[in-house]
Amino acid sequence: MKASVTKGLGQGFVIEDVDLADPIGQEVRVEVRASGLCHSDLSVATFIGGEFPVVLGHEVAGVVTSVGPDVARTRVGDHVVGSLIQFCGACANCLGGRTHICLAPEVTLRTAGQPSRISWNGSPVAQGMGLGGFAQEALIHENQLAVIPDAMPWAPAALIGCGVLTGAGAVLNSARVRHGETVVVIGAGGVGMNGVSGALIAGAEKIVVVDIEDAKLERAKAFGATHVINSRATDPVEAVREITGGGADHVFDFVGARPVTAQGLRMLAKGGGLYLIGVGGSDAGVEVDAITTLTGSHRVQGVYMGSSNLKRDIPFYASLYLQGRMNLDDLVSREIGLGEIDAGYEALKDGSTARVVITDFS
Repeated sequence: MKASVTKGLGQGFVIEDVDLADPIGQEVRVEVRASGLCHSDLSVATFIGGEFPVVLGHEVAGVVTSVGPDVARTRVGDHVVGSLIQFCGACANCLGGRTHICLAPEVTLRTAGQPSRISWNGSPVAQGMGLGGFAQEALIHENQLAVIPDAMPWAPAALIGCGVLTGAGAVLNSARVRHGETVVVIGAGGVGMNGVSGALIAGAEKIVVVDIEDAKLERAKAFGATHVINSRATDPVEAVREITGGGADHVFDFVGARPVTAQGLRMLAKGGGLYLIGVGGSDAGVEVDAITTLTGSHRVQGVYMGSSNLKRDIPFYASLYLQGRMNLDDLVSREIGLGEIDAGYEALKDGSTARVVITDFS
């Protein structure tokens, strides 16, 4: 099969003919129909590093073509979405419903004594995040897959597995926003727009979006933002306090730059919570003043993958989309071929581009 292989840091994405193993255990073989370009994969390919060569791509949607002998909940012909959440289903966190912080995620992968799922010229190829969606096919543990309705279009479906789970999940699962509360979303990228969608679903009264690009802020209005703030032109803390009447109940930082996060903390109302989702650099973080935090009863919480349970949440968001209650179509700015990944990431540098999705694997 054809796959886009990353052979080392800064070496880009190159199409190669690779071999995919047959499924064993709880593995599921998927014919990939859509694969989203997420900045996390680009970071691995350009500066974070890891095992090379590797097939990246962790926003995957496709059709099940075969299953291993121990697969229990997935059948040939099912339409599925993959997620980088890897969980065992048996540890204390999984049994408590917190599969996103599983204590033994490695059980979803092959062991060192087993052959690689992907090989190239007879040598093993790493599989990014247990998914490897930048390919015509993928071999994935069934715990990383959720079944979706056949009516769900492929391109928006692929985005559910990461960006939607993270953005909407931060609002609905991590913060548990209630109707009538006020929400601030810092960062109007694709994941931030899913935060706006989550706030709409929760029934937030005011949804304020902060960014430095007017094009992104205009898009935020289309997703349901009630107010937008260009933080280059306006002091965002003062603007949020004026709009909300003293501060927001929930502030979601999808940027992760230290000065921006500090502003988010100052936007909080008494009893408000700041949720850290984005990581904009190695110095991302926030300095907390104990007295101000104590007297304001503020919360600061890190959020991983929207505190999501992928088996529950992926079908839920797909259902909302099919009911016309969740905007995913406007996230898909451009569809490309498997050999255009480098160009796709270049396109994402333009603020008017929300997400790019591979849909042509020929």
